[in-house]
Amino acid sequence: MALRDDFEIGSHSIKPGTRKTVDLPVSIMSDHTPVTLSVHVVHGRRPGPTLFVSAAIHGDEIIGVEIVRRLLRTASLKSMKGTLLAVPIVNSFGFMNHSRYLPDRRDLNRSFPGSATGSLASRLAHIFMTEVVTRSDVGIDLHSAAIHRVNLPQIRVTPSKAETMELAQVFRAPLTITSKIRPGSLRDAAQKKGVDILLYEAGEGLRFDEFAVRAGVSGVLRVMRHLGMIPHKKAKKKRVETIHATTSSWTRAAAGGVLRTHKNIGERVEVGDLLGVVSDPFGEHETEILAEYSGLIMGRTNLPIVYEGDALFHVAKIRSNIDAEAKIDALAKQLEEDILLDEDEII
Repeated sequence: MALRDDFEIGSHSIKPGTRKTVDLPVSIMSDHTPVTLSVHVVHGRRPGPTLFVSAAIHGDEIIGVEIVRRLLRTASLKSMKGTLLAVPIVNSFGFMNHSRYLPDRRDLNRSFPGSATGSLASRLAHIFMTEVVTRSDVGIDLHSAAIHRVNLPQIRVTPSKAETMELAQVFRAPLTITSKIRPGSLRDAAQKKGVDILLYEAGEGLRFDEFAVRAGVSGVLRVMRHLGMIPHKKAKKKRVETIHATTSSWTRAAAGGVLRTHKNIGERVEVGDLLGVVSDPFGEHETEILAEYSGLIMGRTNLPIVYEGDALFHVAKIRSNIDAEAKIDALAKQLEEDILLDEDEII
């Protein structure tokens, strides 16, 4: 069987059946320390699609870094078809500083497609687009909620192709929601280049969440199996399907004070349910926070100190006949069982 061509990235060449971490120059810091975009390339012997998996576009979103680490330790990559481009830390500036942003205070995920002669954020976006995104057939971008918020593991997708929604269903996160694309985002720039992206949101900035990590690793591996990149595994039991939603809304604080929450992510709520109570420090005035919509809590604040107008609970609107909490509990149990069975492969 004839070997594939080498995979070219930057000034590096990766032979079929090999893997290598390459460092793409980005900038020089003020103390003369070089900064690079590090990409781990797994170039299979046999042809197949090219998939990129990226994390830490926002430097404080570290859950994706752990997902990529576990992914790269998976034994099935040894016989992989196609090419995997794994980028655990896109925004190394923010990662080193525990910050969402770059030193120029720009949000990298609002700076795509970037420019070779623009701001620091724009230049980094341009390198990532040129060297990683446009070389890929599909991408999975890993995120978490902003600091002091937490998200239920979820896939956000705006497909331009029917196959992309199919991949979202294959990923099988607890929740799949179709969401609008923000101008300047990676999803926006990639889709314009014909590369659809699954955006995985889970957990909280600067925190690890084992359920979120396991759901992410399992989801990426399922997508790779569906794409024919790694061998399929025989399911021993019926799998829990993802919950679908098309809209969501934030419930906001009607008054400032100290928040005591009564509901958590993954819980179903009905209109009028008590989500929490905001009190003044003396306990003289209390304001109940009531659910304005029926649905599933997909995100919420973790901060007990709130101001009037703060976003507190993010509710996804789902069908009334779905037992969302039972589905999520069943999925969590399956993930625990899967990790025990595949510990040598994933951990």
